[in-house]
Amino acid sequence: MAEIGIGIVGGGYMGKAHSVAMAAVGAVFETRLRPRLEMICASSPESAERYRRAFGFARATHDWRALVEDPQVAAIIIATPQALHREISEAAFALGKPVMCEKPMGTSVAEAQAMVDAAEASGQANMVAYNYIRTPASQFARKLIADGEIGDITWFRAEHTEDFYADPQAPATWRATGRANGNMGDLAPHILNASLALIGPIRSIMADIETVHADRPGGTVTNDDQAQIMCRFDNGVMGHLYISRTATGRKMGYAYEIFGTKGAIRFDQEDQNALWLYRAEGPEAERGFRKILTGPAHPDYLPFCQGPGHGTGYQDQIIIEAHDFLKAIETGEPVYPTFRDGLAVNHLIEAAWASSETRSWQDVATL
Repeated sequence: MAEIGIGIVGGGYMGKAHSVAMAAVGAVFETRLRPRLEMICASSPESAERYRRAFGFARATHDWRALVEDPQVAAIIIATPQALHREISEAAFALGKPVMCEKPMGTSVAEAQAMVDAAEASGQANMVAYNYIRTPASQFARKLIADGEIGDITWFRAEHTEDFYADPQAPATWRATGRANGNMGDLAPHILNASLALIGPIRSIMADIETVHADRPGGTVTNDDQAQIMCRFDNGVMGHLYISRTATGRKMGYAYEIFGTKGAIRFDQEDQNALWLYRAEGPEAERGFRKILTGPAHPDYLPFCQGPGHGTGYQDQIIIEAHDFLKAIETGEPVYPTFRDGLAVNHLIEAAWASSETRSWQDVATL
């Protein structure tokens, strides 16, 4: 059993999630490569030391360069605002260190491409932290589709809907400014990643992006609240996506519906331990969607629990992610989604903006 020193840049919401995951993953998955919480970085010495004590790191710093360059830190997790992703990842790859980066990768396609170039030139493990696609239910959905269990896919619908900005009287905070903090920078990457993972590359899109509440107490909203996207996949499948941070009543509406020639699948993250499967077989009077509760027979469930239907939660998705990152480091084999997979999401976001601004279909490849 070997140890690996982990450095995490950022100690906030996702910094904590990754810290907890790295502390737990060795025991949960009985990994041969065991993480050691070596160093955490935050924006000030005081906050860095606070996170160090809270999460159990050996050391703390407020300088991300010191963390990346430290010889005891062998792998880097980037949990900072998007604008810092490129610089930190390039510095880590230049030193031959593997990187897992929070989504979305860069502030632009050009930045994301530069990160891919640095990752692939280094030969180091690289992953983008798209955790929702890692639930046992969604992993099982991917397997059902890949195995042809619902036949040829004919239509796909997905959404990522939340209501944390649904109240027009909610104050204008940092979320109200900057494209990266808007709906397309925050929520859209997750469901775009799901679309690519479940159905495959997207050929063209038509998007309509808007701000629902332009004026809020304390300021004007300069980024987007919701979007609808029609798309055509490379394999010919027709699709539609809706993404919103103003969807009243929705808390974690990461959901999809997939129709095939032999069946159909439905999933909703608000009930993340269930998958609905329809098979077009048997007497018509007995047909219908069947609710499948996840259990030890589904991917990455058994390490957490031996009981079917007992379920996994949000933090468990991050632990699965940590396991995949360690596996990529240990084996040298890429684990989905790599930085190149993350670049594909950046391409789609740029195409969506171009479509909305020109009111036209956009060929993703040309962008």
